[in-house]
Amino acid sequence: MDIPPASTPVVCDMTSATDTPQQRLDAYQRLFGQYLVGREKTTQGIRFRLRNQPGVEDQVRQLAAREKACCAFFAFDIRTDGDQVIWDCAVSDNDTARALLAEYYLLPETAAQTPDQLGDHLAAKGLRFITEPGGTVHQIIHQPT
Repeated sequence: MDIPPASTPVVCDMTSATDTPQQRLDAYQRLFGQYLVGREKTTQGIRFRLRNQPGVEDQVRQLAAREKACCAFFAFDIRTDGDQVIWDCAVSDNDTARALLAEYYLLPETAAQTPDQLGDHLAAKGLRFITEPGGTVHQIIHQPT
């Protein structure tokens, strides 16, 4: 997996995204609700294991590509292993990126929230989003609570 360098900005910029934050959360909720069979922490990051049913690998690849397009500090590796699609996720060596990865691990539970609810959840965990006019997040800061 090609993990970005620690100097990679920890930014989530969906200005050029083809989906909205709600549509992104809905995609995660559908994927995890229908196909997730397990997850674990790995030496590099985290791993989601999903049932290898028709179209699942393609859904994972598309979702990972959309996520990588807005959050360059993420790295993803997707492969099939028998009856499972393995989705490995890692981030650059940065405290804020690692805090976001820990929250990414929780997406099977938190994806059912609205974007505002998820933002409140992240803020309660010490992740503060600094936005530009128009709502574009240009920096994420981790201030542990």
